Amino acid sequence: MSNCLIEPGKLLRFDFGAAHPFKIHRLGLAYSLMEAYGLTDGEAVYTLSPCKATEQEASSFHTTAYLEVLRLADGGMWVPNLFSHGLGTEDNPVFPGVYEWAMLVAGGSIAGAKEILAGRAKVAFNFSGGLHHAMPSRASGFCHVNDVVLAINTLLEAGKRVVYIDIDAHHGDGVQYAFYEMDSVLTISIHQSGYTIFPGTGFVQEIGKGKGEGFSVNVPLLPGAGDDAYSLVWDEIVFPLINSFDPDVLVTQLGADALSNDRIARLDMSLSCFEGFVDSVYRLEKPWLAVGGGGYAVENVVRAWTLAWARMNGVILPDEIPENWLSKAGTEGLRMESLRGKAAPVPSSGPVLNDLNRTIEALHGAVFPIIENSTARRSN
Repeated sequence: MSNCLIEPGKLLRFDFGAAHPFKIHRLGLAYSLMEAYGLTDGEAVYTLSPCKATEQEASSFHTTAYLEVLRLADGGMWVPNLFSHGLGTEDNPVFPGVYEWAMLVAGGSIAGAKEILAGRAKVAFNFSGGLHHAMPSRASGFCHVNDVVLAINTLLEAGKRVVYIDIDAHHGDGVQYAFYEMDSVLTISIHQSGYTIFPGTGFVQEIGKGKGEGFSVNVPLLPGAGDDAYSLVWDEIVFPLINSFDPDVLVTQLGADALSNDRIARLDMSLSCFEGFVDSVYRLEKPWLAVGGGGYAVENVVRAWTLAWARMNGVILPDEIPENWLSKAGTEGLRMESLRGKAAPVPSSGPVLNDLNRTIEALHGAVFPIIENSTARRSN
C-alpha cells in the first residue's frame, strides 16, 4: 500500500498579509525540500492536489450562516456580520480568496481521509491542514474552516474509531469542542498552558462530558518544557492511551510551533524529539492521517514536516540539506546549517517536571480507568 502526500500548489497564491505571522509560502518551501530529498516520487508514494470541500462536507461541523458569510467575504471585502463570526480581525483577516483557501485546505484533509478509507493509502499527510481552532460559526486563531474536524467526521461516517493527537503549541480547542460528548473519538492535546498562551483553554480538568467523559485528554505544559517533558508525555500518556483505545485510524496534528525558537510559543522541543514522536507513531502501523498546523519560524516548519514525511515512509534523512534547495531557500531569506539543527536539546526544569507529574497523576486517576473500561466492554 502506498502513502499519499497532499501537495500545496493550489494554495500558494493566497496571503494572510505581510504583517501576519501565518506565512503560506512555508508550504511551498516544505514541499520543495521534500522534492529535493526525493520524497515525492517512487512506487510507494503518490501526490494529490486538493479539491475544495463541498458546503455539505463543511456543514458537518460549520453552520450554514457562517459558511455563507465566509463565501461572501471571498472577494476580500467587508460584508455584514463579519465580526460576529470572528472574521476581519487581526488574527483572522478577510483576504481575496479566503473562502477558497479555507475550503481547499479542508478538501485536502478530507481527501486524505478518503484515501485511507478506500484502502489506497496507509498514511496520508496534508501538511497544509491542521487548522484546529475554527469553531462552528466562528473563525479563530488563524483558522477559518476546521479541516481536522471535517476529516475526522469523514472517518466517523464510515464507522471508524479515531484517536486524535495534537502536538501544536496551542490547545486544539475546536477539535475538542466537536467531539467533547462523543466516545468514538479520543482527543489528546499536548500544548503550552492556557494560562500563558492562546486560546486559554485545554486544562487537565477538561476531560469530556456525558458519553464523552474521559475521552478528552489535555496535557498543558509550562513554558520552556523541553524534550524530557515531551518524552514523559509520550511514555506515560499518549502511547498507553492509544494502546488502550485501539483506534481504527490515527489522526495527528503536527504543529511545528512547539519547536525551539518559535516566534510565538515557547515549549523548546527539539527537531530530533519531533522526529522521534513521528517515528513512534509510524511504528504503530495503524492507518494514519497527518495534518500540519502552526509554526511561526519558517525554518522550523519546513524541516519538521520534511522529517515527518520521511519518517512516515520509513526513511531516515541525512542532516546534510541538498545544495540546490539551500540556494532556493536563500532567496527567501532562510539560512539553515543542517536538517535537525546544531543546538543541544533543552533540558526540562524541576518546576516543569513537577507540574507535569501532577498532570499525569490526575489523568491516570480520571481518564485511564474510563478508557480501559470502555475497551473491556467492547471486547466482551
